[in-house]
Amino acid sequence: MPPKVDPRFKVAHKEAMIGVALVIFNFIWWFGFAYGLGKGDPADYQFVFGLPAWFFYSCVVGLVVMIVLVTFVVKVFFTDMSLEEEEEEHV
Repeated sequence: MPPKVDPRFKVAHKEAMIGVALVIFNFIWWFGFAYGLGKGDPADYQFVFGLPAWFFYSCVVGLVVMIVLVTFVVKVFFTDMSLEEEEEEHV
């Protein structure tokens, strides 16, 4: 008989994939704004609250978006489970 696979591994794998998706989203957000708005002559940059627009949208707004997104994902999609070893019942 094959060894019993702990169902927590399936949950952990799903949550890890969600984490990887969040990292990829964060990188695309940052890269898109940093290199999309940041190219060109620095003399032509627009500023938001004294920061270059590319920096403001990629780093400041990106941080806020990621905090909200990660909080939402953890509350909605992640499962609270015990990490203690479960004792097998012997009958």
